[in-house]
Amino acid sequence: MATTVTWWVAGLLGTSLIWARMTITESGAAEVLGSDGRVLHYPDEDGARTALLDADFREFDGLDDDDASSMGFDLDSVQPPHAEDDDHLVPLLIQKI
Repeated sequence: MATTVTWWVAGLLGTSLIWARMTITESGAAEVLGSDGRVLHYPDEDGARTALLDADFREFDGLDDDDASSMGFDLDSVQPPHAEDDDHLVPLLIQKI
């Protein structure tokens, strides 16, 4: 099994987006990097997905225009953040819209 990365997003009062990065390791365990810089560990992908959904996050790749609109942004104008490493990425995980 190869390492898989997915991006998750939550809207905050129509003014900001909060991003989380979920990584599924080769062993099948899951790690979620949150906007506070902490990495939460889960035994499997299902546990991580459940935690993200419970925190009102949605998987970015699964959003459509209506989903994005209800979260207060235009899907075509938003992309997950990118940085050379996690230290530079964490400040980008809260994005003003």
